[in-house]
This record gives sequence, C-alpha cells and structure tokens, in this order.
Amino acid sequence: MGQNMPALSMRHITKRFGSKVIANNDVSLDIYSGEILALLGENGSGKTTLMNMLSGIYYPDEGQIFLNGKEVSISSPREAFNLGIGMIHQHFKLVDVLSAAENIVLGIEDEGKLNIKESSKKILDICKKYGFEIDPAKKIYDMSVSEKQTVEIVKVLYRGASLLILDEPTAVLTPQESEKLFSVMRNMKNDGKSIIIITHKMHEVLSVSDRVAILRSGKYICDRKTSETNAQELTDLMVGRSVVLNIDRPEPASPKDRIEVKNLTVKDIDGITKLDNVSFTARSGEILGIAGIAGSGQKELLEAIAGLQPICSGEVEYIEDDGHRESLIGKNPLEIASMGVSLSFVPEDRLGMGLVGSMDLSDNMMLRSYRNGKSIFTDKKSPADLAMSVVDELDVNTPGIDTEVRKLSGGNVQKVLVGREISSAPTVLLTAYAVRGLDINSSYTIYDLINQQKEKGVAVIYVGEDLDVLLELCDRILVLCGGKVSGIIDGKNAVKKEIGLMMTQVDGGM
Repeated sequence: MGQNMPALSMRHITKRFGSKVIANNDVSLDIYSGEILALLGENGSGKTTLMNMLSGIYYPDEGQIFLNGKEVSISSPREAFNLGIGMIHQHFKLVDVLSAAENIVLGIEDEGKLNIKESSKKILDICKKYGFEIDPAKKIYDMSVSEKQTVEIVKVLYRGASLLILDEPTAVLTPQESEKLFSVMRNMKNDGKSIIIITHKMHEVLSVSDRVAILRSGKYICDRKTSETNAQELTDLMVGRSVVLNIDRPEPASPKDRIEVKNLTVKDIDGITKLDNVSFTARSGEILGIAGIAGSGQKELLEAIAGLQPICSGEVEYIEDDGHRESLIGKNPLEIASMGVSLSFVPEDRLGMGLVGSMDLSDNMMLRSYRNGKSIFTDKKSPADLAMSVVDELDVNTPGIDTEVRKLSGGNVQKVLVGREISSAPTVLLTAYAVRGLDINSSYTIYDLINQQKEKGVAVIYVGEDLDVLLELCDRILVLCGGKVSGIIDGKNAVKKEIGLMMTQVDGGM
C-alpha cells in the first residue's frame, strides 16, 4: 500500500543513559502503512529503547519523529496513544480481578459512564474484524497467557491505534498460538495498520514480516526486504561478522541411566497439583528436552530434583556409575548439589533468583563455590578465575569482573548465571530457559556449552521455550501438559506440529 510517504519516520534519534551508555546513536527509520516491520539486533543493540521512545516511555535526547509527514513530540504513553501508537510489552499491564472489557476501557476519558454492554459489542466487532477470540466478560485471572496478550492487543486497537509495536510477542506462546497471532497480524496489516515486531526468533521474522531493519550497538545498520534475505544474512548483519548457525547434536556416547523419576507428584501451597504422576529417566551424555506451555510443571520438576520443592509422592533416584542408586528425596539442596546435581534456572526475574545484584561478578561466582563444601572463608582466586573464564567464553559485555551484576544488561546477567552453573563441573545439569531473551549469537554460544557438557558425559535436562531449538538440540523430548507427561519422543524424528499438539492435550485430550 501507499509506499511513497511513510506512516512514521524517526530521524537522527539519539538516546543516552548517563555519560557512558549511548543506547541509540543517530538512528533513522521509516515504517509504512500496511506493513509488518521486524526489528532485529543483539541484546543491548537498542531495539527496546528505540520503541520506548515511540511509545512515550523515554524521550529522545536528539532527533525528530514524524507521523504522516508531520513532526510530533511524544512525551508520555498517553500522548503516544492519542497519536495512534500502541505498544504491547512482554509483561502485560492488566488488572487481574477485572474482566477483559473492563481492562480494555479502563482509563479512557471520553467513555464517560462505563457502558460495558456497548463496549463489549465494540470489542466483539474488533475481534470479528481481525480474527481474535475473546470473551469480554471473562476475568483476567481465568485467562491463559495467550488470552491476556489478546486483551492487550484489542485494548490498543479499541483506542484507535494505527501503529502497533509488539515486543517479543511469542516468547510464551505455543506454536499454534503463535500461528494464530501471525494470522491476526496479517489481517491488521491488510487493514492498513503498521506493525513493528521485536523478536529473536529468526523463523518468525522470515514468515511474518515484509521488511527487516537491523540495529547493531545502538546504530541503524540497514534494512532488507524479507523476501530477498535469509537467516544467515540477517544474523551476519546483526553481529557484524559471519556466524555459524547450526546446532550440533553429537551422538550420545555410551549413555547410562543417571536420574530416574518415578510417579512424581507435587502440589503447591494451595494444594493445586503441579506435577501428576510423572516418570522418566535422564541419561549421562544425553540431553533430555522438556517441552510444555508456560506453567505446565517444568519449574516444579527441576526444583523437585534439585531438592527445592517438597514432594507429595513418588521417587527421584540418582544412579552412580557402578549402578548404586541413592534417593534424592529428603536430601537438602546442598547435599544434592554435592552429588553433582547442578540447577541453572534462568527465571523471568534474573536478579530475583540466582544472582545478587549489588555483588560483583567474582563474588557471584563465589556463591557457587560455597556449595562445593569449602569453608565460608573461600579462597578468592578461584571465583575470580571462574568469573574471567565465564566472561571470556561467553563474551559477557562488562567493564571488568569487579562490575556489579545489576549494572549489566539482562542478556549479560543471564550468561553469568548459566556460565556459573556449567563451570561447576556437574554430573547432572538442570537448565531452564537458558537462552530466554538472548540474541541469536549468545544463544548459539550457550547451545555449544551445553553440548560440551553432554560430550563430557553430563546428563542434561533442558527446559526450553523454542521448539525449533528443542528439536535440533535434544536427543529425547519429554512433553508436559498440565503437570502430566503426554509423551516422550525421539529428538531426531520429532515433528514440531506433533509436539505442539501434545503440549495442549494428554493422550488425545484425556
């Protein structure tokens, strides 16, 4: 559609944080009506900062923004809304106890007296037009992640948005939900909306966008028509050099049973069953992938093995090389860790769990080495060596190992977390969301590290969100659905669609 004049232009935008950090450096970018533009870049390349200036969260230090050829100033999210710009963040901003309709009309001044009946009709019209499915009367706390996201998108459309920004919209969706979201996005594009999507998943960029714009270290590098590029070219442009994009899957060398889980049942403090009669075996020299939609019991499973989660019934056994079995039930996390079971859990809140923000890198490494049975007066040298090796191997972007962890970008914090657990030389590595939110280059570094552990004979249990990666990396994949095992399949022969279906139903919809 009308490709002559952009719907929105950013010209020479610069944004600094303090004297050292230039998040965006002289960026100029156009987006047209009826177009889906993917914004690509490594962690810390300035994508989210740039979009936060469009949505009124930050204000540029230099540069101009033009909407339909007219210069505008966006100094608050409300101004952005009034100009028809709506951003859907990774973390939803919804009021749990209200219904979808109440959340959608919340805070709109000209609605006067709240007429939920009329609003609901308008909401259903929007849904019908673009292919959303939503019940206006349903409470947020009863909704799945994908339904909440739908409410957020409908909320900005209800307010008349013509430019939508989606930040990592599929991070927590199943393949089927992602497909549904993409078809809605295509309907919005056909209606003349402009859509910007930030995602690290290359196959999504290629399947849903019309054009790709690339940022590197805060600078705008170039754009490409999606139909005229491929994953390799885009990654090389993003990183600034040629990057190898394949995940090895070395054959497991003489795998032995290492952890056996039998009929494991776990309930939370409210008595809700999180794991229901789960059984499987993890073997040394093998990567066992765990797939499931968010909240299917993945977290509880790893924590139960690591001794962090009380168990209602069932058994978890550690099997030594000579076949001797030892129960992990009733052991505390330190005792389990001293047997070589290492838990690297990258939570949504990276600093809330696992690292201490006010401590520097080598002190955070020391937290790990206490568990190796050394006294509290640890020798400071080995954590410093460990910090240096993690920084080097994972290319952590930091001024030095004495930098406080909270001053690092999210992606770099994550590398420290994962690197720390891997470097503790475990016999069992439990890792969850190791690459959550990491750019493609950092992700591949971590896949390599995990494969190195596998080749050393470590039994790896890998919980991941990206099914394409699970299919390439894992030897076997255990699929969880609502706390039950819906099947264990061979990684080499698995089909993505089949796993997607297993994630949403147990034994054909038991």
